[in-house]
Order: sequence, then structure tokens, then C-alpha cells
Amino acid sequence: MIIIGSGTGVPSLRRGSPGLVVLSDNSTLLIDSGSGTLRRMLDVGLTYRNIDLLLYTHIHPDHVSDLVPILFACKYADLPREKELLCIGGRGFKSYFEKLRSVYGPWIAAQSYQLTVKEVSQEALVYRDLKILSNPMAHISESVGYRIEFKDGKSVALSGDTDYCQNIIDLAFEVDLLVLECSFPDGKKVEGHLTPSLAGRIAVESHCKKLLLIHLYPVCDQFDIVDRCKKIYQGEIILGEDFMRIKI
Repeated sequence: MIIIGSGTGVPSLRRGSPGLVVLSDNSTLLIDSGSGTLRRMLDVGLTYRNIDLLLYTHIHPDHVSDLVPILFACKYADLPREKELLCIGGRGFKSYFEKLRSVYGPWIAAQSYQLTVKEVSQEALVYRDLKILSNPMAHISESVGYRIEFKDGKSVALSGDTDYCQNIIDLAFEVDLLVLECSFPDGKKVEGHLTPSLAGRIAVESHCKKLLLIHLYPVCDQFDIVDRCKKIYQGEIILGEDFMRIKI
């Protein structure tokens, strides 16, 4: 896994907007694409031509703002995208995409490749060498988290934006790596988001083997986020940083 952006929609010199790349033997997944993701992928050796599957946790601007630039870049005459692209989001994502299409029309229409836009379902998605499951999250109505299972038995779960809820605990049960948002420090809780203590509680209750904290607002850099989380969860905790690579 590669963290493209460990921050939020608030500009930060340390952290870019949300974006995660998950790599398997046969697939390259991009999960969310906040502002600057398309450009920042170049720093880790990836382009719009490499991504096989786009997964979106929800349609807040800091998570989807580079979707249009990605599709626009796919039409670049000298290096057009050629392989098919699957784009998936939560409930209401297809309606959102149709609104984008009504605004941008041919500028984002797939010409040299096949684009499929879908919404998550209750059934697991088997995609090449991966199995992908999802659950609604406690953020906005179409928010979803994902669990990705690899053919070697390893697994990773990602919350996207969420408050504490049973769905993320169930989705992340005994995963090798749990990726949680940790938007604000304890004492500065905002509805729909997690704090270090809540992230630690989810990690304990899900029995995950390792915890990665991302989606950190700038205020988090003034606090020892990991130390607070460790008071709840005794397993390995990683504080996400841009361009960090984590082996699952």
C-alpha cells in the first residue's frame, strides 16, 4: 500500500488530500482521489494509465476532486488510456457521476478504453486476484468502507470517513491492516469523524493485527496521536505520512 495523501481538504505542507494505492500481483487500486492525487501519483511512479480500479468512500470534495482530472487525462492524445477502468462508489455514486457527465460531457467520456461505473452491493466483488467487501459507514448517507482480501490470505480494511460504528468493526474483523481516519485529537471531537481513542477502540474490538491512522487535520500535528491511541490499543500503530509504503 502507498499513501498518496494522509491529510484532508484543508491545505497542509505536510499532508496531501486523501488518496491510497493498494497493489496486488495483478491489480492496482486507487482509493479516493482528493485534490492533487493525479500529480502526486507521479512521485511514486504511477500514472492514470496504471490504475485498474477506482474505489470511492464518499463524494465529499476532498475525496473525489481529482476524478474529473483523471478521466480528462485518460484522453491525452499522446498517451491515451487503453485498458478498461472500473469505478465504484457507495449508494448514490452513479447519480453523482451522471451529474459530472452532464457538466463535462465529451471531456471525460471514455474513447480509447472502456469505463464502467458501479455502486457497491451487498455481495462481495471478485476482481482479478482480489475479493472486495463493503459496509456503510457513519459519515454521510452514501459513505462506505472497504475490506480487500488477497489471494495469499492477507487482508486490509479501510474506513474512509466515519464515526465509531459497528459496521467498521465487523468489516475489519481480524484484518492484517486496518486503515482508519483519525481526523481530530481527543477533546476536539467532530461528529462523523474519529479521534485517537475511538480509533484505538475500533482496533481493539475488531482484533486487527496492525493499525494505520490517516485523514489527519492539521491540528493533529500538534498532538501525540499515536501515544493517545496506544492507551487503548496495544498493537502496532502507524501514523500515516504522504508517500509512505506499508506491506500488508
